Amino acid sequence: MTSKLKKLKDLERKLTVSVPVEEYDSKFKSKINNIKGQAKLDGFRKGKVPNDVLEQRYGPSIHADVVNELIQKSYPEALKENNIRPASAPEVALESEDPKKPISYSATFEIFPEISPKLSSWTKYENISISIEDEDIDLAIKDIVKRYGEWEDVTRKSQKDDQVIIDFTGMINGEEFEGNSSVDFKLVLGSNSMIPGFEDSIVGKEPSEFKITSKFPDDYFKKDLAGVEAEFNINLKTVQELKVAKVDEELFSKLDMEVKDEDEFKEEISNRMKKEVKTQEKDLTKESMYETLLKTNSFSVPKVTVKEQADLMRKDALMRIGHSEENAGDDLFPVDSFMENAEKRVKLDLLFAELVNHFELTVDKDKLDVFIDKEATKYKDADQFKQWIAGQPQQLEQFRMMALEEQLVENLENALKSKDKVIRFSELANK
Repeated sequence: MTSKLKKLKDLERKLTVSVPVEEYDSKFKSKINNIKGQAKLDGFRKGKVPNDVLEQRYGPSIHADVVNELIQKSYPEALKENNIRPASAPEVALESEDPKKPISYSATFEIFPEISPKLSSWTKYENISISIEDEDIDLAIKDIVKRYGEWEDVTRKSQKDDQVIIDFTGMINGEEFEGNSSVDFKLVLGSNSMIPGFEDSIVGKEPSEFKITSKFPDDYFKKDLAGVEAEFNINLKTVQELKVAKVDEELFSKLDMEVKDEDEFKEEISNRMKKEVKTQEKDLTKESMYETLLKTNSFSVPKVTVKEQADLMRKDALMRIGHSEENAGDDLFPVDSFMENAEKRVKLDLLFAELVNHFELTVDKDKLDVFIDKEATKYKDADQFKQWIAGQPQQLEQFRMMALEEQLVENLENALKSKDKVIRFSELANK
């Protein structure tokens, strides 16, 4: 076998492989002999059919099988010979299948890039810290008492922040569209959960039936509705006002807090917020670190791998709204809208793998056990959690990767330069 590799555009490669006539002949004769012992043809005894008759009868199918087997055998050998790591299945084209000449074919595919990680000391990542002020704690408590409050019917016109219960039916040019109607739909006015203008048109209304018009955003996730104006028939049934929860023992119990009064409650909220921002600080710092690495490490990635990642992202987005790829049209979360983030994800994954090799990082059983022990502290019954996780191989592998990432971040903190950045909690909450 001989092979020749040709570089095409970006990461695309064309591998041409030639298999000697002798190898073809050997396989062809072997298959003829296997058939000969079993063949039953009129005019001949079993096992006595001449080879030329067998070739005339079975030759074309045997030829196709032999060519296919030669490709299946020689392709991985040629990849190894040329030290290639393909990122996609090959598009195979036969160049020559004349059995009297070497069998020749070409395989076109994309490869993974060769990456030599650059750890620049000139470009700095942001080491994030989050400041919590007293007003942030007060706002958090205000949000809690609202979330644990109760809606009560009122007999007045609707106002912003009220909850209304409505039936609605939407039409575009007199025609219905997907998701155009709902019954007993609960909507908080001012939540911006509906398309622009929808909620504003209900503010100031008493229970009654009326029509409104509202326009879908130009960047709406369903392309056939983007920028289109719709008319809605509204049946406003009920207007409700929120009665916030009292800061008392009942609320403490719902929040699983062992506190006695409002002062202790506020202190516990403060502690929980501080614990929460520690995780956010790590995540934001890590995100800045990775962004810095992407800026200093420029390389191409296989288009096929990016497309696969984009498909996964779209599938996840569809699942979040109760759809599947089978029942969703192409205009619902079009895959093109995920391509940019998918390319970034693929680049980070490839860079991650190379950096792990660069720092020679591993996660053995002891390191994994330490990580699991740390995760178990987040649960009331740590031992029960550890017993459960021991029987979850998929989750264990995920934890192994998380532990590996922790090591990588620690090494990057030592290898890269950083600059401190303080973000107010209120700024973070508004993002």
